[in-house]
Amino acid sequence: MGSLLRVDAIIFVSIILLCIASLAVQYSATGQELAPLLRQLARICFALILMLIIASIPTDRLCKYAPHIFIIGFALLILVLAIGFVGRGAQRWLDLGIIRFQPAELMKIAVPMMIAWILTRPPLFGRNINFIICVLLVAMPVILVYLQPDLGTSLLILAVGFYAIMIGGLSWRWIVAVAALALVAIPIMWPFLHEYQRLRVITMFDPWQDPFGSGYHIIQSMIAIGSGGVYGKGWLAGSQSQLEFIPERSTDFIFSVYAEEFGLLGGLILIFIYAILIARCLIIAYQCKSEFGRIVTATVGILIFVHLFVNVGMVAGILPVVGVPLPIMSYGGTSMVTVLVGLGIAMGVRHAHH
Repeated sequence: MGSLLRVDAIIFVSIILLCIASLAVQYSATGQELAPLLRQLARICFALILMLIIASIPTDRLCKYAPHIFIIGFALLILVLAIGFVGRGAQRWLDLGIIRFQPAELMKIAVPMMIAWILTRPPLFGRNINFIICVLLVAMPVILVYLQPDLGTSLLILAVGFYAIMIGGLSWRWIVAVAALALVAIPIMWPFLHEYQRLRVITMFDPWQDPFGSGYHIIQSMIAIGSGGVYGKGWLAGSQSQLEFIPERSTDFIFSVYAEEFGLLGGLILIFIYAILIARCLIIAYQCKSEFGRIVTATVGILIFVHLFVNVGMVAGILPVVGVPLPIMSYGGTSMVTVLVGLGIAMGVRHAHH
């Protein structure tokens, strides 16, 4: 009963709508097979239960356990590099036999929690030193994830980590300095990117230079989105998805399948639901009296926003293909759990401070 009292109606209804949309599009994207649909349903149920459990944990207790969660997540990242499962040319997963999960996803929540824990404690060596420690704590998992290699997830962890530090009171002078440093670092980092990563960036500007190779993903995705028109072709009636032209159509390119079947109008409705979720997190953060709760909840909102922005930008051909899933919609368990755990924290924060 306590968990139900901590459910935020706006967040919960938004999640359920996205879960329904996910199951409908997954059924279409996987060739109308029941097995993957049931697996996705099982993941949704597990993630929802975990979300309600997290929502029932007091915010101060979550704060207390933040370092433990971060250390466990960091140890798992090291374990991935040592004995991780290799798939699609990357070593990103831990295979436990029953389940296979991606520890890097969990760091999207663990890093902001750790940053919030540090910034809400009395500084031992001055506030600036605390911020430097935070930067190092963000950099370590970012480097480990990049080495997997997983550029998309490493950049997302970097983004939420930096945002958590910024919300925690980082001076605007530091923010401007870091932003300037990032711009300077872009050309320096270019030679350190893998060949396929450089190719993805180049392909973004002109996918038609290699339409059957590096540009294939983006071209087929853009065709699917454009052919959906205003109202879409209808559920299960998307030719690009049903004829399997769209690659990774149940995971990274799920929005392409959705847009082809439900059109511009359906796409705008979906983005509106995400906007409600993001706005609700930011409102809860704004009203929160706990500094830890404020930092983590605001970061959850920005995490969903960055996921949405990068994924939709990627499938629309305006951003490089970096393998970022669409929150709640894409097939897979670890990303689903990460987002719903974050929203569970937001629900708990709302209950504790209202």
